Amino acid sequence: RVMAALTIDFFHDVVCCWCFNISSRLRDLSAEFDLGIRHRTFVLQASRAEMAARWGTPEDARETILGHWAACRQVSDRPDLVDIDAMRAAPFDYPHGMTAALGCKAAERFGGQNAHWDMFDRLQRAHLTEARNVADPATVLHAARELGFESAAFVDVFEDPETLRAVETDRQHARALQVRSIPTLIVRETGSRLVNGPREDLAAQLSAALRLVA
Repeated sequence: RVMAALTIDFFHDVVCCWCFNISSRLRDLSAEFDLGIRHRTFVLQASRAEMAARWGTPEDARETILGHWAACRQVSDRPDLVDIDAMRAAPFDYPHGMTAALGCKAAERFGGQNAHWDMFDRLQRAHLTEARNVADPATVLHAARELGFESAAFVDVFEDPETLRAVETDRQHARALQVRSIPTLIVRETGSRLVNGPREDLAAQLSAALRLVA
């Protein structure tokens, strides 16, 4: 039986722990349901100034956000990969998401949606598991090398104003669709939004969407 394919717009930020939970489930489901995943960067805070405006002091930011990590880890399929203690002890302020978003968009310009996803997952692991500073371009470049990108070429694209424009285009897309929080998963064929939850809940929602478009 040939299934009708669905296209999912996946709005995410590398520094969002809830996006980490969804990404692995979506990888699993994309094969089962023949999903086309379109990755959309959604930068919650784009600079240290925006972090301060949203969260207060760097210490307050870290403590509040790590509280979110704890809730997220409780319902994660891979709780061992969310290292709260390591990020609490990290020698840098809790990072904003803009640098990582540029890395994801640079990867996409080289290798399309799959490359974007691979970079997103690698940077989430750097952030959540390895307690590395994903607001530091060196962390993004290290991930790019690990994924097989040629360093100088990657830096050129990472620093290209066109890559920043691609992040801004995703922001405009989010605004048009009234996306205000992440992760947001929108089924393009129906306009419906998947409710974040366990894999089996997501599978049931995808099955329902497929019935609508079949």
